[in-house]
Amino acid sequence: MTLNFVRVFSLLLLFLALAGCQPADNQSTDALDEGLQSSANQIADLVLTGGTVLTVDTNQPEAEAIAVKDGRILAVGSIDEIANFIGKSTDVFDLDGRVAMPGFIEGHGHFLGLGQALMILDLMPTRSFEEIVTIVADAAANAEPGEWIVGRGWHQERWGKTDEPLYDGVPHHRSLSGVSPDNPVILFHASGHAAYANAMALALGAIEDDTPNIEGGTIVRDNNLDATGFLRQAAQMPIRALLTQAQASLSEDELQAQFESQVELAGQESLRHGVTSFHDMGTNFADIQRLKLMAEAGQLPVRLHVAVRHETNDALRARVADVRMIGHANGFLTVRALKRNIDGALGTHGAWLLEPYADKPETSGLPQTSLANLRETAEIALENGFQLNTHAIGDRGNREVMDLYEALLSTRPNEDLRWRVEHAQTLHPDEAPRFAKLGVIASMQGVHATSDGPWVEQRLGEERAQNRAYIWRSLLDAGATICNGTDVPVEAISPIASYISSVTRRMSNGEQFFPEQSMGRMEALYSYTMGCAKAVFDDDELGSLTPGKRADIVVLNANPLTVSEEQLSALEVEMTLVGGEVRYLASDEAL
Repeated sequence: MTLNFVRVFSLLLLFLALAGCQPADNQSTDALDEGLQSSANQIADLVLTGGTVLTVDTNQPEAEAIAVKDGRILAVGSIDEIANFIGKSTDVFDLDGRVAMPGFIEGHGHFLGLGQALMILDLMPTRSFEEIVTIVADAAANAEPGEWIVGRGWHQERWGKTDEPLYDGVPHHRSLSGVSPDNPVILFHASGHAAYANAMALALGAIEDDTPNIEGGTIVRDNNLDATGFLRQAAQMPIRALLTQAQASLSEDELQAQFESQVELAGQESLRHGVTSFHDMGTNFADIQRLKLMAEAGQLPVRLHVAVRHETNDALRARVADVRMIGHANGFLTVRALKRNIDGALGTHGAWLLEPYADKPETSGLPQTSLANLRETAEIALENGFQLNTHAIGDRGNREVMDLYEALLSTRPNEDLRWRVEHAQTLHPDEAPRFAKLGVIASMQGVHATSDGPWVEQRLGEERAQNRAYIWRSLLDAGATICNGTDVPVEAISPIASYISSVTRRMSNGEQFFPEQSMGRMEALYSYTMGCAKAVFDDDELGSLTPGKRADIVVLNANPLTVSEEQLSALEVEMTLVGGEVRYLASDEAL
């Protein structure tokens, strides 16, 4: 499929093998002839029938069929009711017992980062440092001297035991440098909040054994105080700057081609997993302009809600009003949020905690921006009608953000501002009611709890892990809105995996991570549809299969609300529609 996503009837015909397309029967034709719902403007372009429709609409939670016209939901109801909307030009698909529901909304991810991750070394499956060294050795053997080797996805807590000495859980770079002497290598942590560099990359970044730490970052050192190559938080910025410089050397045509490849790859991966809308956290003014042009050309594969990031407060004051757009290009691009980070990640000891780490008592984390700077950003958001989306993982980081939000939101008591906390992974129990009281969205990622679960207690200790980590139940009981997601490419962009984590909290070792904080199945489904639509003021357009809303639909092979826990892992996306157009078909991948 191309990025133009024109209506291709040959693609639709592929679905016949999957679902058995059936023409309108005599009953439908007779009903139309008899004048039942027969006006021309009520003839559907598309009908999905013969299955279960989960609407996520409390007025009509479930149905058997759905009619679509002009990219929007025309009607939802029984098979017989929807038959009245079928005409000669209507494409009719028999779901054959399958389940149609609103398209998943990725509530927190990095869209261009996903595309980039698909273009570099994928280290997410690695389970040892030695495996990473082997992957880099293979890449170096095929690279030109001086060419950068970039990867992402490693996590030291996923590695097994090694004979090498470890420093903050990571070996010295010697073995990595030994297989890549002629290439600078930078391997980003799964969280993005740390990186691992070889000797050549360290030298290019002017990071030497006696280089002092910069504010907000740590150069991890061995027992001789030599740099190991592990760069926590802001310490990785000199090497990130080198990559930015390398990008700047590309021609405009090369940059545009690379950008379009990132969008295409990210879009394909999103649609394959049933994601029809994506909250991107976020990008700069230049990339927003590129996305705008692609949206206007009909080249965005999914709907994007983009937060402005990587711009100074001075730049925001000067330009942010000019990039504000809502539902641009038929609802494919919205820009009305600002993104900031107050702390780092729990896995890299960067999350800002109220008390020191249990396994690293000399630190309570690494704040990433001053409260004064964050407040200035917040004031810019208020002045320009933007949401503020603040990354906060540690309980101290979350408390500081909520204190700031309360101080500023109280100046606009009658406005529905829906500011957000991104991640909210570790919360003091007192914070949960504040989310509901202030109308702050808890943008959380269900899959993080089960992915991080095996080592969270190591970082926090048992009491804090039980009472403060991923407290979804406490937030929901307090009346807060949760918007679910994956933080892709930190995790794979699989709403199904994150949904399963949300309802079971079952880790890969089979144990449950404090299951008393689980979501119910409908709550988890809501968090991936209406919860995320509400989180970006799009609950009148997206999030449920309600007449009048956009026809963003995903078809699953089974019902996520009723299958057994053992069967949840067998859930699969079979078709994804955006605006009533088929943009992913599972059977197409088998060709």
